[in-house]
Amino acid sequence: MSMTREQAWDLLTQYNQEEFHLRHAVTVEHVMRWFARELGYGDREEFWGIVGLLHDLDFERWPEEHCKKSQELMRQAGVEEEIVRATASHGWGHCVDIKPEQEMEKVLFAVDELTGLIGAAALMRPSKSVSDMELKSLKKKFKDKKFAAGCSRDVIAQGAELLGWELDQLLDRTLAAMRAEEAAIEAAIEEAAAQG
Repeated sequence: MSMTREQAWDLLTQYNQEEFHLRHAVTVEHVMRWFARELGYGDREEFWGIVGLLHDLDFERWPEEHCKKSQELMRQAGVEEEIVRATASHGWGHCVDIKPEQEMEKVLFAVDELTGLIGAAALMRPSKSVSDMELKSLKKKFKDKKFAAGCSRDVIAQGAELLGWELDQLLDRTLAAMRAEEAAIEAAIEEAAAQG
């Protein structure tokens, strides 16, 4: 039985209440959906989105057990193993030994930190939006280690390498994904807040 988006959201909000964490989850969900369509996995778009939505399930409450506790929580909830594994694999090299193998897992690994960096860069713009952000200004922010210091450049670069992409290609495509999905992300956040 495949998990629905609604079930995934219920599980996420059971352990996550902070707007920051919910926004990140929804952002990664939409970016993953965009990449599913872009890379020829359109029939699995919902699945890619759910993996994006749940990837940080345990981070708000159990940051020190990140990607370990989430596996336990998901198994308790009866979530299928493919989702459990995929979400945990984005912690490869820093909290778990589960290496991203599927293309979907590699994309999650690559875009997780990067969406945070792009989101932080957008907030610095007069428009507060990614709609008018260009690759060159994102590259500048990427190179400035003091900017959004919590977003690991090493993980982002490693993600591009796992995918066999140039770093610029990863930055450009993820920026395109966030541009394309920006309105949908905002709508989903507003809807969640209204239900909140």
